[in-house]
Amino acid sequence: MAPTSFASSLLVRRRIATYFTGGAAGIPALVGTLTQQASMIHELSVDIRDGVRESSLACALLLPDEETDHLLNRLRELPTVVSAELA
Repeated sequence: MAPTSFASSLLVRRRIATYFTGGAAGIPALVGTLTQQASMIHELSVDIRDGVRESSLACALLLPDEETDHLLNRLRELPTVVSAELA
């Protein structure tokens, strides 16, 4: 019987910070990408200010450790995203 690795299935809590343009219109694509990849999203906050070019979205989420880089890359591919990083 082959050994089973549980490490790949464990969910890890990560905090993600994303900066984006386009104001409130960019939020659905960001949240959609997060919910497609992450198991649970916690503490979602969005900061949109008048006169500021970039807005921010931050959240904590649960996802497998090996999926973190993939999620960040998917967020960075969205046309309105300026940056997406671990916070």
